[in-house]
Amino acid sequence: MSRFNDFNNPQVAALPAHLKQFIVDQHYEHYTPVDHAVWRYVMRQNYSYLKDVAYYPYIPGLQKAGLTIEKIPSLQEMNDALGKIGWGAVTVDGFIPPAAFMEYQAYRVLVIAADIRQLNHIEYTPAPDIIHESAGHAPIIADKDYHNYLSYFGSIGAKAMFSAQDFELYEAIRALSILKEMPNADAEAIKKAEERVDWQQANMGEPSEMALLSRLHWWTVEYGLIGSLDDPKIYGAGLLSSIGESASCMKDNVTKLHYTIDAVKYPYDITKTQPQLFVTPTFQNLIDVLEQFADSMSFRRGGIYGMQKAIDSKNTCTAVYSSGLQVSGTFTDVMIENGSPAFIKTTGPSALAFNNKQLKGHGRDYHKDGFSSPVGLLKGYDKPLEDFSTDELTTAGIGKGREAKLEYKSGIAVSGKIKNIHTDGGKTQLITFTNCTVIDEKGAILFDPAWGDYDMAVGERIVSVFCGAADKDAFLEVALKSQTNTHHTEYDSRTRELHKLYQQVRNRRQTGGDLGFLGNVWMMLQKYHHDDWLCALEILELLEHENAEPALAAEIRQFLIAKAASQPEYRKLIDDGLYLIANPIEEKLVV
Repeated sequence: MSRFNDFNNPQVAALPAHLKQFIVDQHYEHYTPVDHAVWRYVMRQNYSYLKDVAYYPYIPGLQKAGLTIEKIPSLQEMNDALGKIGWGAVTVDGFIPPAAFMEYQAYRVLVIAADIRQLNHIEYTPAPDIIHESAGHAPIIADKDYHNYLSYFGSIGAKAMFSAQDFELYEAIRALSILKEMPNADAEAIKKAEERVDWQQANMGEPSEMALLSRLHWWTVEYGLIGSLDDPKIYGAGLLSSIGESASCMKDNVTKLHYTIDAVKYPYDITKTQPQLFVTPTFQNLIDVLEQFADSMSFRRGGIYGMQKAIDSKNTCTAVYSSGLQVSGTFTDVMIENGSPAFIKTTGPSALAFNNKQLKGHGRDYHKDGFSSPVGLLKGYDKPLEDFSTDELTTAGIGKGREAKLEYKSGIAVSGKIKNIHTDGGKTQLITFTNCTVIDEKGAILFDPAWGDYDMAVGERIVSVFCGAADKDAFLEVALKSQTNTHHTEYDSRTRELHKLYQQVRNRRQTGGDLGFLGNVWMMLQKYHHDDWLCALEILELLEHENAEPALAAEIRQFLIAKAASQPEYRKLIDDGLYLIANPIEEKLVV
């Protein structure tokens, strides 16, 4: 399968390097005939049920996303279709960190898990798979109001503060979902993984901005309903891709609540069905709630609130001065004067940027030991230094090559010889000193001349603080990436023989011809694969739709009815399959 950079899709091409690290090949040739049969079964069941309860016309949505009912989609087909509505798609290995997932949305790129669920998890899988991501998320992308919400959510989420506990919980959930999707997974290993998730959830401390935003994302994008409490429709991808929960969620035992900002108070468990769901009257209401939450976030509040969140996160963050200068690094200290930051400090590699582009010569290699600078007004001035005109700078004794002493209202003093003054966007942003000393109001040294040149950021206020570097690619920021890989099954000879039987049935459905050989396929299933039910259903579908081999059809039907009665875990799956044989969907919908 082609790599992502071979796709002629502008949204995918525009992805920055720090997001491309998560992309993997789809390897379409690795999908087995059983995988395609799983896709087809789920999609046919989805259409049969969702045509009445999904918010949008299901089949037109599938077509606009480059999907069909008959086969697993190729990434190329999806990108060709999604490109027409300004979106793209890439394949990844299972769960990726929430911050990266959000940023993909901001770039209008769908993240598609390359794997597909096992046959024994056909109704629901706790792991992300291509059914959930493509059949769940993609069809509604064509709705303009919804995809505007989705990309806007991504742009907000990409700035959210997250904690070390957030990543640890992500790792725990990822590990559990991988285990649960493994064939013959060890029960004790699953139990320990579940205990790890439970422990992480119970020891998160105060939820971070990312944790709270993830709840809003879950209750809308993944499990959202739209309409009225009495007559809601499904638009959440988690429901649309689960043939079990899409039906059970409409029952009265699942509480339906109005979607408001209060949804952030409801945590969720990704491995279990949901006890309550939220109903929005319109997609505009989703944006209104998101705006309400965004107003509480550090990237809009800035100031002491934002700086403290950055320090608490212990991750790379960016503080934005009112001059537009962006300081990226791990923040470790802030001095406060009259309720506002007076001096900020990072420790370790840091960088300076403007409009998310790193300033030349001010990368993490240059500022390898950290960065610190005052914030605020100069003593004796009500006008911010960043807004001084050339004449006002001269009057204040500020000019290239001049000795200067700048005293701030906070009591911090900066003295030295001015080496350079950097301006951009009509504002002074950075003044570089040689032989510079910085002291606080008590005379404590904040910067010593022996440490080299001093780069002083200019700005009256810290107007925004957000997680991550301003220029992520220049900062060489590698987003936290799990070292736990998803499981890829190695098939034994017996299973490969089963695949061949499925392929024979699939070939006959696609190309037509004599049905006589199906008796031999059925005999092989009974002899070597007696536990199979899906291939048996597909054979029965062909026979009954073409009124062929009535004795064979009756034998297979009796086998399926007996299996449903003796093995309750298959009852609904088989009953639903038999229903679709009796009530087939229109043929034009599957091609």
